Amino acid sequence: MSDNAHSSPRGETLLDEIVPARAPWEHVLRRGESLRIIDLEGNQSADFLLYALHDDAERYSAQDTIAAQRNVYLRTGSVLLSNEGRPLARIIATTVARHDTIGGACSCESNTLRYGHHTKSQHACADNFLYSNARYGRGKRDMVSNINWFMNVPVEQDGTLGIVDGISAPGLYVELLAEMDLVAVISNCPQINNPCNAFNPTPLRVIITGPGRIAACSPRS
Repeated sequence: MSDNAHSSPRGETLLDEIVPARAPWEHVLRRGESLRIIDLEGNQSADFLLYALHDDAERYSAQDTIAAQRNVYLRTGSVLLSNEGRPLARIIATTVARHDTIGGACSCESNTLRYGHHTKSQHACADNFLYSNARYGRGKRDMVSNINWFMNVPVEQDGTLGIVDGISAPGLYVELLAEMDLVAVISNCPQINNPCNAFNPTPLRVIITGPGRIAACSPRS
């Protein structure tokens, strides 16, 4: 069941900023802090990864998360597990019925395969993830299967997947509570070839709340 769309994030506001359309975003999220991602204009897909701050060999695992909850969709109460089977974060509130775990991130290669060679030069989520992860010394081998907040990927009875019109709307959100110190990475999806964001990439708003001071990013040297 979804939560009140007009509820305020819990605790002291530590960060409140806009992620421009098509842009990457990353930030440290300390244990006990909450991250709210708001779909400002509706039907915008937010591709998402999590890495343990102190040892980023531990990171979000779609396989462990799906297996543990016996469901491919994420809802309020879902726990995001790492590749070591430990809780990274859990969803404490969402005003969207479900979120996708299996649609993956768009890339120049997948765009070319799905939509034609003319799309190869188009900006993609893989580019955004590489840009953000490079600040921490991570590369292509560190990109794993991601979450797609707000994205609608129905699974048909025969197992077929579809990417269809979103089920989000302006102002709807998802909010996570960090269970350990993390680096959260967002690609505000730049896809313009399928309905995941109504063919129109738009901004997101991110709010971090919790006790203490703002957690500054600490990229590796």
